[in-house]
Amino acid sequence: MTPLPPPVSCPISVIVIAKNEEKNICECLQSVAWCDDIIVVDAESKDATVALAKKFTTNVFVKPWAGFAEAKGFGTAQTKHKWILWLDADERVMPELAVEIQKVISTNPSQAAFTMARRAYFLGKWIRHSGWYPGRVPRLFNKYRAKFSPAPVHEGLEIDGTVGTLQHDLLHFTDPNLFHYFEKFNRYTTLAAGDAFQRKKRSRLVDLIVRPPWLFFKMYVLRLGFLDGTHGFLLAILSSAYVFTKYAKIWEVWNEPAVS
Repeated sequence: MTPLPPPVSCPISVIVIAKNEEKNICECLQSVAWCDDIIVVDAESKDATVALAKKFTTNVFVKPWAGFAEAKGFGTAQTKHKWILWLDADERVMPELAVEIQKVISTNPSQAAFTMARRAYFLGKWIRHSGWYPGRVPRLFNKYRAKFSPAPVHEGLEIDGTVGTLQHDLLHFTDPNLFHYFEKFNRYTTLAAGDAFQRKKRSRLVDLIVRPPWLFFKMYVLRLGFLDGTHGFLLAILSSAYVFTKYAKIWEVWNEPAVS
């Protein structure tokens, strides 16, 4: 990728939610340094995340963790511009994408939001298949026409209006190692089980038997994960284990003995 000249400042706010992201936060914020309104909501990090973030913006808010949707909603409320770009700390805006975003916003678009392809790296490799790419996500939105859903995990945007598409990729450096993967694995499967319980969704034996191997087959064969080599095989195996664990935890939460 050939570096492009730094974009000029434009009326876009950025929100980033972070916790213990000292390895990622600088590169993330550097990639949006062309924005004049950067909001970081930190969930009481124990490392240098806050100190590093303050090198890029004075708008760093440290708050007890109350969930993704609430943190992002709080961040949105602190922004000063109509258009918001939201990022995870392990994501980067490439220069080409930065220029494209500015050009789109300068036209005063009628769309309520825009999606972008997310180029995800798993254990250091860009996963081109397995159902991961392009994996378009709405990340640029008009805050008066979109809001974050209250889902406790994998929350998204509830958008009032049409959605446009951007052509350049957002980089996502997810899971640099298996230790990091399994930390998220345990946390996210627990959140998903809690969400299912709240929605009165149960786990059946057939879910445990059928869903994991079906997901492996879908990712590795139907979505050509085998073309991603060993990384694709590992990703399909781990994803099927994620589904198994999620449904096992749903079963567990419904069958926990009552505490007297």
